[in-house]
Amino acid sequence: MAISRDARGGSRKDEHVALAEELRGEHAPAGVWDDIRFLHRSFPGLAVDDVDLSTTVCGRPWTAPFFINAMTGGSEKTALINADLARAAAATGVAMATGSASPALKDPTLAHSFAVVRDVAPEAFLFANVSPEMTVAQAQDAIGFLSADALQIHVNPAQELVMPEGDRDFRGWPDRIGEIVAGVDVPVVVKEVGFGLGRASIAAVAEQGVHVIDVSGRGGTNFIDIENRRRDRQEFAYLSGWGQTAAECLLDTLHRDSASDPAPQVQVLASGGVQSPLDVVRALALGASAVGVSGHFLHVLMSAGLDALIAEIEAWLSQVRTLLALLGASSVAELREVEVLVTGSTAEFARLRGVDLQALARR
Repeated sequence: MAISRDARGGSRKDEHVALAEELRGEHAPAGVWDDIRFLHRSFPGLAVDDVDLSTTVCGRPWTAPFFINAMTGGSEKTALINADLARAAAATGVAMATGSASPALKDPTLAHSFAVVRDVAPEAFLFANVSPEMTVAQAQDAIGFLSADALQIHVNPAQELVMPEGDRDFRGWPDRIGEIVAGVDVPVVVKEVGFGLGRASIAAVAEQGVHVIDVSGRGGTNFIDIENRRRDRQEFAYLSGWGQTAAECLLDTLHRDSASDPAPQVQVLASGGVQSPLDVVRALALGASAVGVSGHFLHVLMSAGLDALIAEIEAWLSQVRTLLALLGASSVAELREVEVLVTGSTAEFARLRGVDLQALARR
């Protein structure tokens, strides 16, 4: 399945997908996880078959520690993409999130572009997705479109401010999130859209009753670049590197040594720039309960088709299991005990933020 440049003349959602692929072709994703390394073990002490990849997210057991993260929906073309992503999720047993339901909440004729996900993946763990601007009733509608098991609330001020038609007023977002948390009957996950959810922001939503967050750092699909390309003058190019990586957010949230500023008591998911099974293992070792993958899986689907995406996800499952065996970790929980070496610019960020890197390297 391929979307030509002509698709950019359609809806904003079609334009986002086309630009994400176009920008990926122009700029290969940077290895934002490469500063995270492991000590090799010559005697890992277990067999690959001993490794259990299961994890628990939003109080529910998952058989895989990574998932298809929020991407799209809201047009006829993105309905086809969502259907294929859901088929891949159903075939491989991974969870899936849709993109923002805002288009369907404004135009109910577009609801099928989200509902199709549940239609083709009836047993999958599914996340609906809304913005903090939505009301409780709208959030409930978004959940209803796909009988979602949980709800993502995406926070995206950087994208909105560069988006030509984006929001310009972000007052009251935490309170609105709190209203949604109190008003829906599924777990709520607050996630960034690729610029990193920081410690202070996590604390703000934790105060509103949020128990799960997705740090969603920079390095993957860059919505500043996408929205800037949609501007006549493209004057925000200098913001291309804005934000923190997911690795930086995980270190800052889960490993900073500060008795006066304890880490928020939330479950942490990670996404942003995940390009390989090794990146998944890196995020899990830094404390993520599960890892979201968007751009890479979308690229495989768009360039090679559904069968290739299913094969890719199955290969990732096998390789993540292999990597845990190589590290001597029989489970995700044991992976959090292996030694992690943090180097490069990530180490510099961590030192400035008070992270004890020696403790990570010697745990």
